[in-house]
Amino acid sequence: MINRRQALFGFMQFVAGSSLIRADKKFSELNDPMLRLANVFDFAALAKKKLDPLAWDYLDEGSDDEVALRDSRRAFDDIIIRPHFLDHDVSKIDTSITLFGKKLDQPTYMTVTGGKNCLIANGEEEAALGAGASNSLMITNGGITSTLAKGKGPKNWWQYTTAAEFRTKNQMVNFAEKLADQGCSAISVTVDIYQVSHRERSIHNGFVRNWCQGNGIPRDAKGQLMYKPDDVLWTTGDVPAPRPFPTPTWDTIQRLREISSLPVLIKGVMTSEDTAKAVKYGMSGVIVSNHGARQLDHTGGTIEALPECVQAAGGKIPVLVDGGFRRGTDIFKAIALGATAVGVGRPYLWGMTAFGQRGVARVMDILKAELAADMGMAGVGKISEIDRSYVRMRK
Repeated sequence: MINRRQALFGFMQFVAGSSLIRADKKFSELNDPMLRLANVFDFAALAKKKLDPLAWDYLDEGSDDEVALRDSRRAFDDIIIRPHFLDHDVSKIDTSITLFGKKLDQPTYMTVTGGKNCLIANGEEEAALGAGASNSLMITNGGITSTLAKGKGPKNWWQYTTAAEFRTKNQMVNFAEKLADQGCSAISVTVDIYQVSHRERSIHNGFVRNWCQGNGIPRDAKGQLMYKPDDVLWTTGDVPAPRPFPTPTWDTIQRLREISSLPVLIKGVMTSEDTAKAVKYGMSGVIVSNHGARQLDHTGGTIEALPECVQAAGGKIPVLVDGGFRRGTDIFKAIALGATAVGVGRPYLWGMTAFGQRGVARVMDILKAELAADMGMAGVGKISEIDRSYVRMRK
């Protein structure tokens, strides 16, 4: 007959060896070097080694003094997780959510990013294939029609636009109808990119903006940059020239919402006032975003702006957020503050640079796994169980 101490020791041995809760793998299972990378920052380090220095700066930089870029990470340190135990069963963790009638495996999605061809050939298609492999929602610039036709792209995808297609009613109708016919799930209207920002790393590097729309950074056999006479460099000291067409207003976006069968979200919201207007004008949702800290500087981190936007939405429309998210704990904090879903950009680009579509899928899987583990350790088994009581502000 065993005593109490022996019984407890035996139980702990069982727990330690249980495949149900282990988060490790045998050496033989880790022959793929990609699987030995512990987190998204490891992918970033590898991506930096592989990229042309100009391409890395383009991917990594923010605008002006890069204060908002630093704030996007720093702000997470001021949010403390408050775990609650025994309130919920955490034997099974469910990270899924439902957004606009579509079920997502996790609340983390691939936000729109530009310039992928500076990182890898056919970057948008590689990203789409990674989204399909990880069953992730993707917001795309476009150009993934053939990938979707083959059934290998994301099952749930949204179209990015800056409203260039909205200059006439016919343009707007054709745009919305075409997307619906292609299986698009929503339209994301980016509203913070109507002026060219100062990306000073790229200015110092003599960077040509359209390199990343073509075949990447052109260098000769000696490694020198190759310029064409009509190349337009990213420069400074110029007052923005007048745009050939007026920029959209709330009335413009409201007309799209009225004629489209698809949900319409405004991306680039950072204030309660703009969130309230989105509700007023009938938008389907807002995305709290500072464009990866690549447009207006000194806006703070998006996680700092999130609470006031959630409050202004008042539960009438979903509030999404992107900008600086790198960890499962980051995602957990955003959900606790009221976000419905969280977008990541640079992390999946790091994965894509390092390993192509496989890297994209792996990064999304890592973020899902981190969030699931964090949920269990915080005492929740479902996304719907996370609320404001699970975080507090340090300051």
